[in-house]
Amino acid sequence: MNSFVLITGATAGFGEACARLFAENNWNLIITGRRQERLDTLQKELNDKYGVEVISLCFDVRHQDEVITQLKALPTTVTDRLDILINNAGLAVGKGPIDEGIVEDWERMIDTNVKGLLYVSKEVIPFFKKKKKGHIINIASIAGKEVYPGGNVYCASKHAVDALSKAMRIDLVEYNIKVTNIAPGAAETEFSIVRFKGDESTANSVYDGFDPLTAIDIAETVYFAATRPAHVNLNDIVIMPTAQASPMVLHKES
Repeated sequence: MNSFVLITGATAGFGEACARLFAENNWNLIITGRRQERLDTLQKELNDKYGVEVISLCFDVRHQDEVITQLKALPTTVTDRLDILINNAGLAVGKGPIDEGIVEDWERMIDTNVKGLLYVSKEVIPFFKKKKKGHIINIASIAGKEVYPGGNVYCASKHAVDALSKAMRIDLVEYNIKVTNIAPGAAETEFSIVRFKGDESTANSVYDGFDPLTAIDIAETVYFAATRPAHVNLNDIVIMPTAQASPMVLHKES
């Protein structure tokens, strides 16, 4: 029977691309997100196209009670075959000096990027410990390696993901559980539209003059990390477009 991979934030961007790639390679899926309609559409499409089992769970990772209720309801026939957790749900909201920051934006980023990752991991890790096997893949960011102007709280939240990936690796190594941190650079998804709160003109201008990463680039990186031999763990992967050398150094064609 095929194994399961659990993907948070599967309704768009990296998460959706991961769902499609894993399904194409005959993995069963548990896809989660906040948008029920998108989950239903993706579930039906992947089930019909690839014949894999797809379970959709609609909840917000920021709410621990929802995370607990949904994940504890999974039957053992599923959790015993759950081999990979992809902590993908995350976002940036707003950009500017820290003293002009909007507290609601701060809380949304911290609650999603840090606390949401913790809530989901806390529920899934016991499934992995039980069978002494599993792989946690945390989608971090180049913002978790270097801080850039206007990024303050978002960068802090992704630095936390980077640190948690290292801490998880230490805590879980005795249980044969892999942990991988993946830190993408500039990637064109819904990321900038969310960051700039629907301002598509500003969001699209971020990617003018160079070829950014795409969602499938990250999905392929995730899949590569997930399919290494049992004795191999990729601890940390930084992936950027060829035109990017650091968060603030981009070569753009005029």
